[in-house]
Amino acid sequence: MMETVQEREQRQLNRKPRIATASLAGCFGCHMSVLDLDERILELAELVEFDRSPIDDLKDFTGPVDIGLIEGGCCNEENVRVLREFRKHCRILVSLGDCATMGGVPALRNTLSLQECFREAYCDGPTVYNPTGLIPNDPEIPLLLDRVYPCHEVVRVDYHLPGCPPSAESIWQTLTALLNNRPLDLPYELIKYD
Repeated sequence: MMETVQEREQRQLNRKPRIATASLAGCFGCHMSVLDLDERILELAELVEFDRSPIDDLKDFTGPVDIGLIEGGCCNEENVRVLREFRKHCRILVSLGDCATMGGVPALRNTLSLQECFREAYCDGPTVYNPTGLIPNDPEIPLLLDRVYPCHEVVRVDYHLPGCPPSAESIWQTLTALLNNRPLDLPYELIKYD
């Protein structure tokens, strides 16, 4: 039986907000902070549906989402592709953690040429054993970018949540404010880093 316009509108009004998460070039520490919500993750699960996230092990989007949390910066072409695709599906995009907001630890390579990075990683590093001296050049390996880019230099980002990683409390405050359509006003204690 065909759904009426009124039924479709009512179904949309009754649906829970949807959240998606993804990780780029980073350590996955921001996702660990989401898990550090502890028992509040059960509260969050009552408030939202997770889509495309390691939390529910979905690898692809099942539809548009209200809030996307992205961690990590862009160090290769695959990261850029994933980020652009992720942005297309998210009404609100939050860059989570220092790698997403500033490039983080992976951006330490930005002071070196790619050739220097390759030589250190594959030829001259103290623990490298590579008698051929060849640098891998397989088409399956994503091409490295000239530097590591924070997410906002690749796509539009709506909110930036710094920290390495941001605390579970700052993530909770951010999500609950956005879900309840309140202004995001984190107390200084949650965003200061001594």
